[in-house]
Amino acid sequence: MANPVTYRPKTGEIPLDPGVYRFRDEHGRVIYVGKAKNLRSRLNSYFANPQGLLAKTRTMVFTAASVEWTVVGSELEALQLEYTWIKEFDPRFNIMFRDDKSYPYLAVTLGEKYPRVQVMRGDKRKDTRYFGPFYPAKAIRETVDTMIRVFPVRTCSSGVFKRAERTGRPCLLGYIDKCSAPCVGRISAEDHKALANDFCDFMSGEAKKFISGLEKKMAEAVAELDYESAARLRDDISALRRVFERNTVVLSEDTDADIFALREDELEAAAQVFHVRGGRIRGQRGWVVEKVEDMDTPDLVEHLLQQVYGEASSSNEQIPKEVLVPVLPSNADQVLEWLRGLRGGRVDVRVPQRGDKATLMGTVEQNAADALRLHKSRRAGDITTRSAALQELQEALDLPQPLMRIECFDISHVQGTNVVASMVVVEDGLPRKSEYRKFSITGEAARDDTASMYDVIYRRFRNYLAGKAGEQRDPAAPDPDLGTDLGAEDEGSILEHPEVGEQGEPVRDTTTAISRNRFAYPPSLVVVDGGPPQVAAASRALADLGIDDVFVIGLAKRLEEVWVQDSEFPVILPRASEGLFMLQRIRDEAHRFAITFHRQKRGKSMTASALDEVPGLGPAKRKALLKHFGSVKKIRVASVAELVEVPGVGPSLAETIRTSLAVGAEDAPAPAVNMTTGEIMED
Repeated sequence: MANPVTYRPKTGEIPLDPGVYRFRDEHGRVIYVGKAKNLRSRLNSYFANPQGLLAKTRTMVFTAASVEWTVVGSELEALQLEYTWIKEFDPRFNIMFRDDKSYPYLAVTLGEKYPRVQVMRGDKRKDTRYFGPFYPAKAIRETVDTMIRVFPVRTCSSGVFKRAERTGRPCLLGYIDKCSAPCVGRISAEDHKALANDFCDFMSGEAKKFISGLEKKMAEAVAELDYESAARLRDDISALRRVFERNTVVLSEDTDADIFALREDELEAAAQVFHVRGGRIRGQRGWVVEKVEDMDTPDLVEHLLQQVYGEASSSNEQIPKEVLVPVLPSNADQVLEWLRGLRGGRVDVRVPQRGDKATLMGTVEQNAADALRLHKSRRAGDITTRSAALQELQEALDLPQPLMRIECFDISHVQGTNVVASMVVVEDGLPRKSEYRKFSITGEAARDDTASMYDVIYRRFRNYLAGKAGEQRDPAAPDPDLGTDLGAEDEGSILEHPEVGEQGEPVRDTTTAISRNRFAYPPSLVVVDGGPPQVAAASRALADLGIDDVFVIGLAKRLEEVWVQDSEFPVILPRASEGLFMLQRIRDEAHRFAITFHRQKRGKSMTASALDEVPGLGPAKRKALLKHFGSVKKIRVASVAELVEVPGVGPSLAETIRTSLAVGAEDAPAPAVNMTTGEIMED
């Protein structure tokens, strides 16, 4: 790899104008293309202190061996040139939403003597009716196969048609009545063209007219006792209804729009688009891409529109009048001007706020979320991928033994109160949920995140040593190492797990009922959520216990760096590596599990403290109030008449309860904060 210092241009050589730049590797290949309003400012940012760059950006600048730029006259020209170069050079560090195919359309060649129905891509032709776009192509072929049983328009190529004319024998479709066989004179050219026009009318939305006509003919056939014809008409009606239902109107019939949605995380992004033409969803398309460069959602939307409609630049009819997006793209004015230039007409790019379009946007977003979740589950569930990830981690961390068991720890709290920790376990790359643990942290251990991390690691491995030595304890006795809030009252409590059982019931948390002896199984690797301070605290806890055969690393969320004990610099895993993906998945699971327990504990403490402050309200009446109303929130808004319905609560006490629980600014709960990352956690 080259050192960026060796090819860094002098600051004075870089212009202040807008332009497009290219990074090349040592072989001259373009590895990244970008644009900037100010080339000097943007390029200088790549040559800052390498430790301050994001991991993916650092990898790019160290892979490159030179940089060059081209000054343009405006930001719009920069947008156009950037797309041209991305398409020409296919740089490895640019996000790629596009594939190598254009959209498929259902086309009817009305300009020919004998019109033909076919699936077409690419540029549109004169005297041809197009319907779509459809995606995937399989959907449009199924539509054609269903339609030609009712409208047996020719679908064969010119070569097949001419051969049938010469021999006087139709093709197979002619024999099975899926083609009217104009090639052998079974239908005149005029009648065949009328059949093609009926096909177009049906696809344009006049389905009910044809279905009603067939229903009338079927009734006449039944009246004449011609049940064979009636059965054939019944099947034709069923076929048309299937096509009609597939093209149900979702928006007003004059709506032509593409609706985009995104779902992303730190590593990957899933994009979905619904193509709505004439108010009907004509097709759907999706991508899952790796984020190999640092960009926010507006940047992703800009690149998505740039690459999707850049493919359509040779056929302006593929760009609809309306483009609906989750957020406006970066450089929205330039993107809008560029799209209008491609279409040769008006294009609106906007974010739907309400109504049917916003509802449909929600559906598209749900598809994107499902696509990303499915992609990740397949990636995590593949045994070959898991094995490669574990092997990659072992080699990157230079560990002497395979990573059979990994434990990850996370700390969460609310401004120093209700401090909790979680421990999740992964064996052979898969979560072992029966061995998850949760900890309550109190006293001096709760003063900061490093002290809390020391406390949790110390308690967990003290149990390991106790189990290794064969110590026994009464399973019914309270275990101080599992925290004060994990007694019998929590056993079997339903947590906010996304997992469900075979019948859809919530999985019950049974970690508090698991005996100590499972702590006797040591991990191959301990992962803590955080950087050098957390790693040092965990290492110190192990050293104080005399344990020197457990390796500790920290995953810092901001830059996704892997920090190892006694090392000045982090281990940088490739942005798209399976090893980094596995570490992130484990860290995110520990974070989720910690927040789940934290919310439980915070809710209990808030409930108890609110009712404890009411004068004259003892434990029995508190319990009766909660049983009657279900929550403190409902007690706050209850009237005196409603409060006195609770046994033991009289008018005087009811008035005291209302006064004590009056909602004010001082009653608003403090926001939940993750101790390690500093992020505010949403309820």
